Amino acid sequence: MTTQGERTPTPGEGREGRAEQRVGGDAGTDGGTDRRRGRRLTVRRTAGWIVVVGVVAAGGWIITRPMPGDYIPGLGPSSKDATATPKVVGAPPPRTDPEALNVDNLFPAQRPVEVGAFKARRNGVRQGENCAEVLQDRAQDPLKDTGCQSYLTVSFSGQDRPVLSSVTLLRFPDQPSAARAADALRAKPGAVAFILADTTTAPAQPPGGARTGGEPRIEAVGHYVTVTSSRSGDGRPAATTPGGTGAPATPLPGATGTAPSSEQALDEATRALSYAAGSPFAWM
Repeated sequence: MTTQGERTPTPGEGREGRAEQRVGGDAGTDGGTDRRRGRRLTVRRTAGWIVVVGVVAAGGWIITRPMPGDYIPGLGPSSKDATATPKVVGAPPPRTDPEALNVDNLFPAQRPVEVGAFKARRNGVRQGENCAEVLQDRAQDPLKDTGCQSYLTVSFSGQDRPVLSSVTLLRFPDQPSAARAADALRAKPGAVAFILADTTTAPAQPPGGARTGGEPRIEAVGHYVTVTSSRSGDGRPAATTPGGTGAPATPLPGATGTAPSSEQALDEATRALSYAAGSPFAWM
């Protein structure tokens, strides 16, 4: 029943119908709002991707950028360290040889050798295939007919005491050849030259009297031979003063009453570097 002047509602019309009319009446306004909102979301999404790409690019630049004084594994030394790489004299080993004497694999320039309490830094390097080049006197060649295939000689300096060391590695075709060569070198002490930090050859040790270093350590390891020797960093004889009086050597800087003597320091350096040189070949 309706009163006069009222419109008879159609089926389904009620509150929902009136709500639909209101929504329909504001459709133009809400449609514009949705479009503006869509544009804002698109702009935000684009800006977000730009930020993500920028962060990734910045991260890659930070990782690959050489940092002064730093060494990142797998990326090589920094530009500063590259200029300080020790001198290398001689032909590098062939890349196809998996057992080649590669100094950068055995003794990386930026990584000190650490054996126990001893630490040493790599200096100059000499390498090649003519093993006679390692001899102090090539006229007397104990390596002749031993089958020596190549050599690597590396100079080291102690980081906490003035000790210079020279390590020579010799490669042979098999273990028996290496053992025979080691015996031949032991029978002729001082046959292998001592190289200095600049790769030059140091004078031979005098046959008698004051000496500037200990006896070389010669080891056959697999089909390799290692020859290691050490000398005082200042060139003084191992157990004398600069004046050569035969008195005990002057203690090393920072030495105490329990610090090793000069001879002990040389022996420690020789044993440590001999071990470091031979350990990679123990199972070859």
